[in-house]
Amino acid sequence: MFARTKLVAALGAVALGILMGASTHANSDASKTTYLTFNRPVALPGVALGSGTYIFEVPDPTNAWDVVRVLSRDRKIVYYAGFTRRINRPAGMNHDQLILFAEAQPDVPTPIAAWWPNGESTGREFIYDKH
Repeated sequence: MFARTKLVAALGAVALGILMGASTHANSDASKTTYLTFNRPVALPGVALGSGTYIFEVPDPTNAWDVVRVLSRDRKIVYYAGFTRRINRPAGMNHDQLILFAEAQPDVPTPIAAWWPNGESTGREFIYDKH
């Protein structure tokens, strides 16, 4: 009976450890998620986004920091999922600025060059084809 109590206590401790680890991982995911609203069409590599609110996130900041995903506000549609490059925030750039736009032709959605999650100093540069 005593061995069974020890086993139950050990399994409970393991389960608690797993739950605490999952909670910490969920918090780190949330810190790399940003809701961005655009009042005009914008572009990412291979996709144009209409005006509206989108979720920009690093889905796995621990193991896949180079991957960025862009979803609809309700998370039902994934518009973009791709590799990016790390980029440091340019000197003098305001930490409230989360997006850096690239130049575009008139009548073409403005490309997003880079995104800084929650105003961090290290952001993600989107990789466009050089055609």
